[in-house]
Amino acid sequence: MNQLEVLKKFTTIVVDSADIHLVHKYKPSDATTNPSIILNNVLSNKYNNIIEKSILYSKKLGGSLEKKVINALDMISVRFGCEILKFIPGYISTEIDAELSFNTDLCIQKSIKIIKLYNILGVDKSRILIKLAATWEGIQAAKYLRKIGILCNLTLLFSFAQAQACADAKVFLISPFVGRIYDWYSKNQNNNDPYIASKDPGVIAIKNIFYHYKKFGYKTIIMGASFRKIEQIIELAGCDKLTISPILLDQLKKCTIQINRKLNYQLNNNVITKPNALSESEFRWLHNKNLMAVEKLAEGINQFYLDKKISNFFIKKNIILESRKKIYI
Repeated sequence: MNQLEVLKKFTTIVVDSADIHLVHKYKPSDATTNPSIILNNVLSNKYNNIIEKSILYSKKLGGSLEKKVINALDMISVRFGCEILKFIPGYISTEIDAELSFNTDLCIQKSIKIIKLYNILGVDKSRILIKLAATWEGIQAAKYLRKIGILCNLTLLFSFAQAQACADAKVFLISPFVGRIYDWYSKNQNNNDPYIASKDPGVIAIKNIFYHYKKFGYKTIIMGASFRKIEQIIELAGCDKLTISPILLDQLKKCTIQINRKLNYQLNNNVITKPNALSESEFRWLHNKNLMAVEKLAEGINQFYLDKKISNFFIKKNIILESRKKIYI
């Protein structure tokens, strides 16, 4: 039995890809996408049919060129999600625009729009997780969305303050970024010691959140994300969910070295009072005390924004070229 098969006994495996062929290959329970993943697919020639249908949809809606581009990109994300859902039994996570991360109302509006697009294509909201950045505004948007039956995946999570605020808001699922935490400490600390997964800052961050949530009975699902090493994944065997890139899934599938469950918490019957919910000021103070979390959250939002901008340019170019063809005809 390979490591991937064993890992599936302890943890729900999610594939971090919008490549439909890879989703079919690894047969995960769920799948996640983000602007960077969508960009890679937009720039490839494998899914031109999805792009063409999405552009046609946006043109039918009309409006300015910018409006058409926005509508086309939203539909592209949704169409990729619909295709992936054909091969998985669980959820597809679809991320909204990074530039909305600091506006609760706009996060809510875009999330509702994405759900409506899925509905147009015949997919019920029960199969969708809306991905929002774990800013204070994003967390409050997720809190409201859950009240109207829309579940969310809070991403770009680096600090314990973000995790606590998500638990307070009864967010459905969080995605702490193990690899990006590891990246920051590797870059900013002079440590020449041999790598030990149990001492990895990203792994430790997930473990702290896991045991805190389980101790106090928070229902928010923890899904480790953004892995750099197989060892990080193995050290977190037993986490609620792990979203893993196809490259690392392939390595797990090829390895037969035995692995064991690492995260385990036996619930007791003692009633433990939950900590008081963080206020906005408390959240901002605690999060901003963590320099790594501040830098990585900003970096992640900016990178997703830039990747979306490249997709925007590509779609705009295609819409203009299509319009010129009709003029010449």
